[in-house]
Amino acid sequence: MVSQEQRRRQLAREKFLRQQQRRTEARRKSRLRNSVIASVLGVVVIGSVALYTTGVLKDDDKKTNASAETTPGATPSASPNDKPSDPCKKAAAGSVKKLSWKKEPAMSVDTSAKYTLKLATTCGDIGIALKTSAAPHTVNSFDFLAGEGYFDHTKCHRLTTQGIYVLQCGDPQGTGTGGPGYTLPDENLKDKSLKNNTYPAGTVAMANTGQAHTGGSQFFLVYKDSPLPPSYTPFGTIDAAGMKVLDKIAKAGENTGGGDGAPNATVVIDKATVAKS
Repeated sequence: MVSQEQRRRQLAREKFLRQQQRRTEARRKSRLRNSVIASVLGVVVIGSVALYTTGVLKDDDKKTNASAETTPGATPSASPNDKPSDPCKKAAAGSVKKLSWKKEPAMSVDTSAKYTLKLATTCGDIGIALKTSAAPHTVNSFDFLAGEGYFDHTKCHRLTTQGIYVLQCGDPQGTGTGGPGYTLPDENLKDKSLKNNTYPAGTVAMANTGQAHTGGSQFFLVYKDSPLPPSYTPFGTIDAAGMKVLDKIAKAGENTGGGDGAPNATVVIDKATVAKS
């Protein structure tokens, strides 16, 4: 028979474990919210070269992942070793061009015309209707960079699956630290689609440092409504076929198991093309 003192100690231990579980869960949610939502689309500018990052340095990412906690009774996050099979094809032959410019290209697009961006990726084609009149500098830059082959053979380096839901691309280094060497002005931040601090599914927008007018070449594709402040230039809308491609990439998950990392799918832009329609 359990004595009264033993029972008292057992109840105390159970109470302590419940408290620890609640505190651990609160820390985990706070860490995830701060790192994923507030920092996911960051960019660092050094000198005349735009260096893009996603809010935390590589070593800091490792520390965050290493300190992740699993609460009693909770389902552990998937291990990177448990990632699903790659749903995408082998990348086309070729290599990334190492290109950089000192200033934004001169305006050459017709702001009264319609333009489309086609991303031919290893996971399928993603078609994007560009908002030329609302974001002329951004569209002009994409037209220029695509024409130079800047995006060809580059990896989409980041996928978020918790908090916000985006695939981030446009870095020729594939690490989140690359850019074209120049920055772009913010545009179209009052787009009627941006309601209640939300970027709706199907939006294509620019990454930046969190400071004004610091976009470059990195951009993100929203595959599910995502809570973000209207600080990232929305410059395009993804077509239905492209949304299916993004859904396939998202379902494969990312490599940390924590909702923010490199996609398990090998997403490579074989060819980026801007066309006037």
